[in-house]
Amino acid sequence: MALSPMPGLPSSVTSRIIAVNDLDMYILEASPPSNPSTKPPLVLLLHGFPEMAYSWRKVMVPLSKRGYLVVAPDQRGFGQTRTRGTKEQIAYDDDLASFAILNVTADIVALVSVLGYTSVEAVVGHDAGSRIAAQCALIRPDIFKSVVIMSGPFSGPPSLDSFTNPNTKPVIQQLDEALSALDPPRKHYTMYYSTPQADIDMSRPPQGLHNFLRTYFHVKSADWKPNNAAKPLSPTPLAMSVMPHYYIMPFSQTMPQCIAPDAPSPEEVAQSTWLPEDELEVYVSRYRETGFQGGLNWYRCQTDPGRWGRDMRIFAGKRIDVPAMFMSGAQDWGVHQYPGTLEAMRTKACSSMKDEDFVLVEGAGHWVQQEQPEAVVENLVRFLKKNGNPSGSL
Repeated sequence: MALSPMPGLPSSVTSRIIAVNDLDMYILEASPPSNPSTKPPLVLLLHGFPEMAYSWRKVMVPLSKRGYLVVAPDQRGFGQTRTRGTKEQIAYDDDLASFAILNVTADIVALVSVLGYTSVEAVVGHDAGSRIAAQCALIRPDIFKSVVIMSGPFSGPPSLDSFTNPNTKPVIQQLDEALSALDPPRKHYTMYYSTPQADIDMSRPPQGLHNFLRTYFHVKSADWKPNNAAKPLSPTPLAMSVMPHYYIMPFSQTMPQCIAPDAPSPEEVAQSTWLPEDELEVYVSRYRETGFQGGLNWYRCQTDPGRWGRDMRIFAGKRIDVPAMFMSGAQDWGVHQYPGTLEAMRTKACSSMKDEDFVLVEGAGHWVQQEQPEAVVENLVRFLKKNGNPSGSL
C-alpha cells in the first residue's frame, strides 16, 4: 500500500501505516524477489535526528535484492507516525514517559511481532537510532541476531553507581556547566535540545526552515571541509570545545544562529548530489507539519537519565553478545563527540565486534547512508553474509 510518492524513493519501496503499541506507525518496506516457498529474513533500519524512514531510501532496495525484507519505520515522535488518538503536533508539555529509551525500544520489539516475525537478521541504527538498535541487541538477543551501530558509539548500559547519589548531576549536565565556564562560554547541543525554546527556534528559524535544514545537513556532511579535522579528543571541556558549533554551541546562540554563517553557496547546493533540492523538501515539508519536538523529546530523556533512564539499571554490566558492527563516516565528528565512548564500545560494551567490523567510510560525514550508500550497502552485506546467510541469496 503506497501512501504518497516521494522524490528519490524507489518505486519498489512501499509504505503503509500499522498499529504498533499505542502508535499508528508509518513504515517503508522493500521486499526481495518473490519466493513463496520461503519467508525472507528481516532487516530493520532505525533512523536518527532530524531524519525519518526516508533517510534509508538509498540502501533499502539493494539490501532487499540480497534476499531480505527491509523495513524502516518512522520512529516515535517522527514523520508520519502518530500516537493513536492524539493531536497532530507534539508539545513540550506533553507526557515525556513514552519517549524513555526502554519504551522506544519496546516499540521496535512490538514492530517485529506485528510484521509476523520472531527474529531479526540485523537491527541497524543511525545517530539516535543507534541507541535503540543497541538496546534491542542488548536486551533481546533472542530476537535480534546482530546489530549495526552507525555514527553514535554505544558505551553500554548505565552502571548501578550512576544512580546511587540523587544529588549528583548526570555527566552531560556536568559537562554543560563546565562548557559554560569557558571563555567564551559554550553549551552542549543535547542540553540545548532539551530546552522548551529549541523546537521554537528550529521550527521558525530566521533564515527559513528550508535554508536551516539545508545548512544543518550540509555542515554535518563531508561537503563541509572543516569536518575533515574530525579526530579523537581528550575528555576535557577545553579539548571538546574545538568541535563544530553544531555540537559545542556558543552559549548565547540558537542552533539556527550558530550554523547560519556556514550556509552552503548556490554552487555547493548544486553539487550536493546526495541530497538534491527535491529530496531535501521531503524533510522540510514533514518538519513544517510536525515540528521537531517529538525528536527533541529523545534528547530530553537522554539528558535526564535519573528520571527517564532508571529502568535501565537492571541491565547494568550486561554486554551486547550478538555480532556487532560499527559504521560511520570518516568525516563525522559524532564518532568522537563523547571521548572514551568509542573505546568502551569496542572493548567492553560489545563482546563480538571484530576489527574488520569497525568501519569509517571515506567521503562521508554524519549522514553516511545518504552520502555514501554504496559503501554502506557493501559493508552491511558483508556483515550479514558472515553472520546469517539467507538461503541462496548471497
